[in-house]
Amino acid sequence: MADAAKIVVITGLAIVVFGFFMMASDKAGSREWFNWLGNLPLDFKIERKNFGFYFPFGTSLLLSLLLTLFFYLFNKFIR
Repeated sequence: MADAAKIVVITGLAIVVFGFFMMASDKAGSREWFNWLGNLPLDFKIERKNFGFYFPFGTSLLLSLLLTLFFYLFNKFIR
């Protein structure tokens, strides 16, 4: 159970650090660092007169790949 707690704490800290990085980049006026995040090639956008649909499939794949790599490396080096 202690291993699961360590994983949750470290993941939470990584999310907080990433959030502070995003806030700092926004305050510095460099918003273009993250403009690509919702505009990847497999992100589907459909906009009609009274209807809008957005499905971030490419962003989901990228985040899944990054999280899988993070947890693999975390598991390999921490244990």
